[in-house]
Amino acid sequence: MRMYKEIWRCLWIAGLVLFLIEPSGASDQAQPASSRSSAAASGPEHILTLYHTHTGERIRITFRRGDEYVPEALDKLDYFLRDHRTGEVRHFDPHLYDVLSELTSSIGHPGGEIDIVCGYRTPSTNESLRARSSGVSKHSLHMQAEAIDLRMPGVDTLKLRKAALALHRGGVGYYPHSDFIHVDIGRVRQWCFRCAAGASGD
Repeated sequence: MRMYKEIWRCLWIAGLVLFLIEPSGASDQAQPASSRSSAAASGPEHILTLYHTHTGERIRITFRRGDEYVPEALDKLDYFLRDHRTGEVRHFDPHLYDVLSELTSSIGHPGGEIDIVCGYRTPSTNESLRARSSGVSKHSLHMQAEAIDLRMPGVDTLKLRKAALALHRGGVGYYPHSDFIHVDIGRVRQWCFRCAAGASGD
């Protein structure tokens, strides 16, 4: 009888030990997965610093963390790049922001300030500009929120153009008389407005 009591006592103690240890072990196993998920969600930050030459507004914002775009940041950038003549907002393809980020990095100024000359254009705004300049295309990608005209303070615009061309990420236009370049995420092509070789519009 005494032997049975000792066996029962040992089994009870063993069960209690397993009960106390198991949750702790499960937590330890879950922690690495949680840490990996958190690390993947954050990743390196991609930042843009923009100044709008027509509205006088400035913005410095993290638009992407790792491989994930930040929805709230994209909304703010859409508004920032609105048609300043009409106030109309259109959603930009975020890959265009990747081009801007890569452009600043390629010239040795990652996150450097970019002067925005033109973002989104409504069809009516585009027609108005076409009436005044042959450098504006009837089918401009500005109307699709897939193009931006820009310059960078302290950076030669010709150097900026060469850096944009080297990215091979879309169209690059050069407007030396107005001192800005055009970048878009359309097919890879280039032009120079009012240059010796001639030009096509943006």
